Amino acid sequence: MLRFALTRILMSVPTLLIVSVSVFALIRLIPGDPASLMLGDLATPASIADLQARLGLDQSLPVQFGIWFGNLLKGDLGQSINSQQAVLPLILQRFWISAQIVLVAVALASLVAVPAGVLAAWKQDTSLDFSLVAVATLLLSIPTFWLGLLLLLFFGLKLEWLPVVGYVSIAENPIAGILYLIMPIMTLFLHEIGVILRMARASTLEVLRLDYITHARAKGLTESAVLWNHAFKNAFGPTWTLIGLVLGNLLGGIAVVETVFTIPGLGRLLVDSIFARDYPVIQGCMLFVAFTYVLVNLVIDLCYPIFDPRVAAQ
Repeated sequence: MLRFALTRILMSVPTLLIVSVSVFALIRLIPGDPASLMLGDLATPASIADLQARLGLDQSLPVQFGIWFGNLLKGDLGQSINSQQAVLPLILQRFWISAQIVLVAVALASLVAVPAGVLAAWKQDTSLDFSLVAVATLLLSIPTFWLGLLLLLFFGLKLEWLPVVGYVSIAENPIAGILYLIMPIMTLFLHEIGVILRMARASTLEVLRLDYITHARAKGLTESAVLWNHAFKNAFGPTWTLIGLVLGNLLGGIAVVETVFTIPGLGRLLVDSIFARDYPVIQGCMLFVAFTYVLVNLVIDLCYPIFDPRVAAQ
C-alpha cells in the first residue's frame, strides 16, 4: 500500500511540471504582443515598454519561464491587469464558489446513480433496467446550458420558488446563499446521474459474469448478499475512477453553468478574463484548473486500494 501511494505521488510530479510548461507555452503562442493587447489602441510605446518590463516580457523565453516558475513555487501567480488584485487569492475565492456547486452535485449524483446502476445490472433486460437506462441516456443527452435554462424557466420564472439572477455568499446569508445554489447544483446533479449510472451498470454487469459470483450463488447466498457483499465492491472501482474524472472536469469546466446562473465562480472568472485579455489571470486559472485535475485524480488513485484489495497488495 505504501509503495503504491509513493509511486502515484512521484508520478504526479512530472505531470505537474509538464502542465506548467504547457500553460506557459500556450499563453506565449497567443498572436500579438500581450502588452499591446492589454493596454488597447491608445497605448503609447513608453507604456507598452513599461508593461513589458513589469511582466518580464522583455526577457528571453527561458528567462521568462525561470522567473515565472520561481514565482509559482512561492505561490505568486502575478497580479491581475484589470482589478490589480493578486491572482492566487482571486482564484481561490472564486474556486470556493465553484467547489460548493460541483462537490455537492457530484456527491448527490453518486448517491443516486451508483445504487441505481447496480440495481439496473441486477435486473438486466427487465422493464426496470430499460427505464433506468432510458432516463440516464435522456439526462446525458441534454446539454447542461439547456437544462439550466429549463430549470430557470420553470422554478424561477413560472413558479417563482427560486431566485433567477445573482449570487449571495452562504457566509453572508446562509438561507439566501443556498437558494441561489439550488438550481446550479440541480443542473449538474441531473446531468451527471446519466454518466455515473451507465458506468455503474456496465461495471456491475461485468463483475456479475465472473466465476466467483457463480461460486457465491452456488453456496446458497441470497441474491442481495451476492450483489452487495461480493459484486458491489469490485464493481465500484471503475465507477470511482469515473467519479474522479467527472469531478476534475467539472471543477475546470463549470463555466457554462456559472454563466447561465450568473454565478461568480472560477469558470466565470476565466471567461471574463479571456474577454478582458487579462493574461495573468488566464494563465493562473488554466494552471490552477490543471493542477486541481491532477490532484483530484491522485486522491482517487490513492483511495483505489479501498475498493480493490489487489491494488493494495502491489
